[in-house]
Amino acid sequence: MGDSITLTDNRTGTTVTVPIEADDTIPSSALRQLDPNLRVYDPSFVSTASCASRITYVDGQQGVLRYRGYPIEQLAERSSYLEVAYLLIHGELPSAEELVTWRHEITVHTYVHENVKHFMQQFQYDAHPMGMLVSTVAALSTFYPEAKYIFDAEVRHKQIVRLIAKMPTLAAFAHRFSVGMPFVYPDNDLDYATNFLSMMWRVGVPAYEADPVLARALDVLFILHADHEQNCSTTAMRTVGSSHADPYSATAAAAAALYGPLHGGANEAVIRMLGRIASVEAVPAFLETVKRGEGRLMGFGHRVYKHYDPRASIVKQTADDVFAAVGTNPLLDVALALEEAALADDYFVERQLYPNVDFYSGLIYQAMGFPLEMFTVLFAIPRTAGWLAHWVELLGDREQRIARPRQRYTGAGERPYLPAGERGTGEAPDATLPPTAAAPAEARPRRL
Repeated sequence: MGDSITLTDNRTGTTVTVPIEADDTIPSSALRQLDPNLRVYDPSFVSTASCASRITYVDGQQGVLRYRGYPIEQLAERSSYLEVAYLLIHGELPSAEELVTWRHEITVHTYVHENVKHFMQQFQYDAHPMGMLVSTVAALSTFYPEAKYIFDAEVRHKQIVRLIAKMPTLAAFAHRFSVGMPFVYPDNDLDYATNFLSMMWRVGVPAYEADPVLARALDVLFILHADHEQNCSTTAMRTVGSSHADPYSATAAAAAALYGPLHGGANEAVIRMLGRIASVEAVPAFLETVKRGEGRLMGFGHRVYKHYDPRASIVKQTADDVFAAVGTNPLLDVALALEEAALADDYFVERQLYPNVDFYSGLIYQAMGFPLEMFTVLFAIPRTAGWLAHWVELLGDREQRIARPRQRYTGAGERPYLPAGERGTGEAPDATLPPTAAAPAEARPRRL
């Protein structure tokens, strides 16, 4: 039989043998051959491959990450974010001429329509920057109605350029609005990362001069966050894209998924954790509380990686460069002590809890002056290229149809309708939220 799996339905004795592909996958069609009504119950898609992709390769056991075959270590050391964005979307690194053209296209599309600025100014004064970003990206579909012609290659390319170019502008505008400062327009004489820093920080000067160490650090972080296979936000991008929605709507959906604290907010959680620990001396006691199940070790472990996250070592070196430029941070000493202690503790090693990219990235962002509320926004900017690469790939995949997973129904059977006066009171048992689903009342701000 070679590399294959044989499935037998013991109810009927029907047997189906299916090949195991080179990437350790089997087609789900085997179940339909046994019984068209059979379904695989796989909460959170832990063991389900929903697509075939050529974009990003992750080997969680070996700690390997490659974009289009290129090791992330080489790209972080030698490439730039815009070059990596080109690679993700087009499948190959650009030639020198192609890179010049690509950079020019991105640069001249960094400006946004003036009405986009007016749109953003209508948010509540204390609106979260990420909420503003999600909403404004979705609104771009109304500024570029031709974007719905997704199978026109020229139109499609134009929207890709616009999204990658305008995302830093929208992000910076969201921050400036949140702190009551006037918007700063893009400067087309600056590179991608420096231009974003200029729009974030420039005050009352005709030109902005960024520290090259900080600009390079931001560019490296953009490279590391550009894509990461079929994560929650990329799955959202593909799901919405499968309905042939325009790329702005699909990107807004992906950004909304990223907005969740279990996805894009992890590095913010690391900073808050380090702040609670507060000192190197408190690290051992904190780790003991984690082992007793009384707390969580944020920034360690990963859904995919069961080894050291390859991005983490790059981020750690980047952090060293940034702190050498701007001065040390007391939380860095706590982070270093926490990493050393956890990696020497059998409890965490046996559970394959190694530092991930979020453990040090938040420290870098904080050292560069970014507020915690901007951390997820900083994730969304570079991930836009990855989302769009998957969107393009989806549109060209003949096996893909509109996403429509099946469910395992666990509700009530058929029941007769009763008039209101004849019904009992109280909710059905499965209609209540689990205790962890609701935040404490004090954590839920209310507004009339």
